[in-house]
Amino acid sequence: MRREPGIQVKTAAQLALMAEAGEVVASALAAATDAVAAGISTAELDAVAAAEIRAAGATPSFLGYHGFPATTCICVNDEVVHGIPSPARQLREGDVVSIDCGAAVGGWHADAAVTVPVGTVTPELAALLAACEQAMWRGLATARAGARVGDISAAVARAARLAGGYGIVEDYVGHGIGSEMHMAPAVPNTGRPGRGPVLADGMALAVEPLLVLGSPGTSLLGDGWTVVTEDGSPAAHFEHTVAITAAGPRVLTAGGGQGSGTGQDVLRWARTAEEDAHAR
Repeated sequence: MRREPGIQVKTAAQLALMAEAGEVVASALAAATDAVAAGISTAELDAVAAAEIRAAGATPSFLGYHGFPATTCICVNDEVVHGIPSPARQLREGDVVSIDCGAAVGGWHADAAVTVPVGTVTPELAALLAACEQAMWRGLATARAGARVGDISAAVARAARLAGGYGIVEDYVGHGIGSEMHMAPAVPNTGRPGRGPVLADGMALAVEPLLVLGSPGTSLLGDGWTVVTEDGSPAAHFEHTVAITAAGPRVLTAGGGQGSGTGQDVLRWARTAEEDAHAR
């Protein structure tokens, strides 16, 4: 199949390094989410993730990226993406917090994000988080050689709308990833199936739905980084890095060695997320 111009196709050895980076990201996110509790600051969560990355001998992808001052992006409630961790920002019971983390091994990157509750949250917020995670998995399950980027976008949007008509942020999208953190192609969270670049064995993408309870409109704060919802409604952000392989989508940031999983594993994880969402 013709290679799409401008889109990086990796060798097996390069994907193996990305898988190593993915395991580091998974460990960093797990440590940070385990530390989430009322009273902890977002800077303290950032330090937890940074320590995990350093201990693994990996390089944080975000620190210094276009001047970004931290290892993770951490967003609370109405903050959508690119929140700067701060010692002054302490979590409170009932908040939701998104932690976005990237790491590189041997110059090859992986990127993932998760949104978690702080203590007990309202059923409405719990449903938002479940819907966003399920939308991500539906998109990942579509990431197969021969499909198109638009198929992923359509799967994400369909899952989000079926879950309850959540607002889908369109200003910020997923992306290709590899020797750089952000690469072609863009992976929108809305779109039409059968459109966009063809997915080929060796490509890698970051699939990352951004859902909100209200309007999907966003604004940039004065710090030049933090993006918030215009109407103040809460947001959720989930992300995994996926490699396109002949065996199906291979999620590199799922942790626990699951980065070696095949397409059937992704479908199983997607079904599990859907069952969990219904149980909530």
